[in-house]
Amino acid sequence: MIQIGKAIVSEEIIDEQFVCDLKKCKGACCVDGDAGAPLNKEELAILETIYPKIKHLLLPKGVEAITEQGLYTINDKGDIETTLIDEKDCAYVIFDDKNTAKCGIEEAYNQGLIDWKKPISCHLYPVRVLEFSTFTTVNYHHWKICDDACALGKELKVPVYKFVKEALIIKFGEKWYAELEKEAITKR
Repeated sequence: MIQIGKAIVSEEIIDEQFVCDLKKCKGACCVDGDAGAPLNKEELAILETIYPKIKHLLLPKGVEAITEQGLYTINDKGDIETTLIDEKDCAYVIFDDKNTAKCGIEEAYNQGLIDWKKPISCHLYPVRVLEFSTFTTVNYHHWKICDDACALGKELKVPVYKFVKEALIIKFGEKWYAELEKEAITKR
């Protein structure tokens, strides 16, 4: 483990390699699982602001789920998550012409409709961040559906922390990321 500021960072972030391989996984992370993407409280107001601008991009079933359940849900542990369609697919999922699942929020961002890329938990994946009262943990999450991403990361020699650089900078800042990079170089 490495400590950077108040964050305890797993060395797997440096050691493991990862690059999403959408051609193989078809965006399974948006449609597999039994929970929505984790959201932080600041993102709730963003969802309320952007929803009218992205609604037309979403699947009818996604709009229906959001209408019935809300823009987000709170699980039995009190965690805030994106709404799900039939307790499976993220309500914000869309599909391209190759039937690859993609984020409707990110598509709106790419089209210049909004200036928020997507929830930070999605942007950071495969990194998972847990906030505690006095510190934060930054861990690598291995999910079987991402085995192809691990293989591609190894092939391209891209460590996890470099793959999620933009998201780590959004979450922790450039100075924090520079410290992480310095730790990675020292570790080699």
